[in-house]
Parts: sequence; structure tokens; C-alpha cells
Amino acid sequence: MTGRLKTGAQGVALACVAGLLALLVWSVVHQQHAPGVGSIAPAFTLRKLDGQGNVSLASYRGKPVVLNFWASWCDPCKSEAAVLERDWTSYRDRGVVFLGVDYHDLNSDARRFVSAHALTFPMLEDGSGNVTSRYGISQVPETYVLNRQGRVVAHLRGPITDPGFAGQFQAAISKAARGDGQAAAARPEVGTPSASQGAAA
Repeated sequence: MTGRLKTGAQGVALACVAGLLALLVWSVVHQQHAPGVGSIAPAFTLRKLDGQGNVSLASYRGKPVVLNFWASWCDPCKSEAAVLERDWTSYRDRGVVFLGVDYHDLNSDARRFVSAHALTFPMLEDGSGNVTSRYGISQVPETYVLNRQGRVVAHLRGPITDPGFAGQFQAAISKAARGDGQAAAARPEVGTPSASQGAAA
């Protein structure tokens, strides 16, 4: 009897290991990679965070776009919020569009964050996670700068307030606004300051 139980337990353990291995293989095969500099940014249509309609990235073709992925529980997102709002108000008269995409969050927490930081540029929610996955987002904040043709000018894997990113962000957005940002962009290393979970604003 004991031998049968032991054999059964071993069989269950092996089945679990096989299942985990299959899941790992599936994840690797289906993993989305971040669009590289110079490539066309993936198209999407997302619902506005306030529920007032949808926003399509394609509708902004012909304008530079800053695409910022964030979450209310992300401490670095809080620190960069004021800078994003400042740059949005500075560059919008030059036709630059800022879009925020809320990542793995509760709608109520996200809306509280937007209100607390007085953010006025359009905020979108990616409830399914499809868009964040297609952009290869693994942490927040992450920011893309797109040129007027919808191509990636820069991808910053960390807060734009970080000393290593601040200059790169300003250079990328300035070039995109001038219309000469098709090939210019730094490729920051993945090993940059990452977001840490904290209390919602």
C-alpha cells in the first residue's frame, strides 16, 4: 500500500513538473518583444481611463507621440508625473501628443493617481494587457517616443527623471517635434532603475 502511494505521489510530482515546463516553453515561444528603434509602433485602440470613449494610436499619425506606461502603485511613476505634465504643456503647441497607458491597475486607483498629480493629457486603460504585452512592457514606468511616421525614436526603460534618461528623453522628443527623429534614439540598457510597488497616490 505504501509503495503504491509513493508511486502515485511521484507520478503527480512528475505531472506537475511537466506542466510547469510546458508553461515555460509556451511563455518563451509566445513572448512579445519590445518594438525596436526605427520600427513601426504597434497599432492599438484603448478606452479612455475616464470612460469617455476610445483613443486610436493611428489617429495621431502625422504627429509625434510620447507613449508612457505607468501604474498608480509605481513609486517612480509618481516622481516623473510632474515632469510629464510639464513637458506635455510645453510641447503640445508644437503638435506633440502625450498618451498615458495604465498598466495592471484598478481603475479607481488609477483615476485617483491622475487627479492627485493633476495630469491633463489623455489617459488610457489596458485592462486586457494586450497592448502592454505587444510593447514588451515588463516594468513601469516605460516610455516610447514616436515620430510623425509612427516609428519608434526612443524607448526608455525607466523613469524619465532618472539622470541617465532625462537628457535622452528631451533629445528624442525635440527631434521628433522637429520632424528629424526617424533614426535618432538611444537604446538604454534593460538594467535601469525599475519600478517598485508602493501605496497608491
